[in-house]
Amino acid sequence: MNETVNIRELNERIQQESSFIEMINLEVNKVIVGQKHLSESLLIGLLSNGHILLEGVPGLAKTLAITTLAKTINAKFSRVQFTPDLLPADLVGTLIYSQKTESFSVRQGPVFANFILADEINRSPAKVQSALLEAMQEHQVTIGDTTYRLPEPFLVMATQNPIEQEGTYPLPEAQVDRFMLKVVVSYPEKSEEMKIIRQNIGGGTLQPQPVVSQEQILRAREIVREVYMDEKIERYIVDIVFATRTPDEYGLKNTAPLISYGGSPRASISLAIASKAYAFIKRRGYVIPEDVRAVCHDVLRHRIGLTYEAEAENVTSVDIITSILNAVEVP
Repeated sequence: MNETVNIRELNERIQQESSFIEMINLEVNKVIVGQKHLSESLLIGLLSNGHILLEGVPGLAKTLAITTLAKTINAKFSRVQFTPDLLPADLVGTLIYSQKTESFSVRQGPVFANFILADEINRSPAKVQSALLEAMQEHQVTIGDTTYRLPEPFLVMATQNPIEQEGTYPLPEAQVDRFMLKVVVSYPEKSEEMKIIRQNIGGGTLQPQPVVSQEQILRAREIVREVYMDEKIERYIVDIVFATRTPDEYGLKNTAPLISYGGSPRASISLAIASKAYAFIKRRGYVIPEDVRAVCHDVLRHRIGLTYEAEAENVTSVDIITSILNAVEVP
C-alpha cells in the first residue's frame, strides 16, 4: 500500500517536472514537419545523458532537428562537419605558442560546447573518431598535459549517410556501442512533404525560442533516474538482451545462426534508462512494457552483430529485434 502511495506521489511530481517537454515539442514543431520519432529520440538521449547516432539519406532534416533542439535549450551549440582531412586538434583544440609571452596557451576546440553536432561522422579518419568517442565516454579532453572537463549537459549527436560509401570510414562496432541510440530517419509521408514544400517556398521560416534552461535539463536527468521500474520490467529487459546472446534458450533456433554477437551489459543499462526517459516524456512516474518495446529497436539496432548468413538472407538487426520482442514473454 505504501508503495502505491509513493508511486502516486512520484507520478504527480513527474507530471509537474515534465511540463517543459510540451514546450520543447511546440518549438521543434514550428520548424520540423513530422519526424515525431526523431524528435522523441533526441529528447530520450538528452534526458538519459546518452549520445545519439542518426542515419538517413541527405535532406531528411537530421541536422535541422538537432540545431532546432539545441536552440530550444539555452545552451552552447557547435557543429563540426567531418571531412577526410580533419585532425583531432581541429575537434578538441591545441596548444598555440605565443611569441609575445613566449609561452603556450590553450585554444579550445568546438568540442567545448553543450551540444555537438558531428555531421557525417563516417567521413573522418579513425583518429578523429577516437578523439570524439573519448570525449563522449569520459566527458573530458586532454590537451598537452592538462585534462579539461567538458560542460554539462554534454550531448553528441552524430549523423551518418548510408549511401555513397566511397571515401568513408565506417565506425568500428566497438565504437558504435558508445552511442546510446541509433536512429534511422525515414522519408516523410506525402501530406508532410507537401507541408514541407509550402513551408520552404513561403519564406519567413519560424525560429525556435529558448524555453528550457540547462539547469532544468540537469534536474530532469536526475528525476528520470527516479522513475519507478518494477523488478518484472528489469527481468524483461534482461531477457531481451540475453535473447540476443543465447537465442536458443528463448525458442529462437532459426535466429541463432544469424547473430555473431549480442548486446553487452551497456545495452541493458541503456535500455533501462531509455525506457525511464520514454516514460518521463509520456509524463508517467513508472515504466510499463510498452516503454521498453518503444525504445528497444533504437537501443539494440547497432549492438547486434550479423553473420554472413544473415546478410545472405537479407535479414537485418531490426528483423532480429522484432522476432526477439515477439518471443520474449511480456510481464
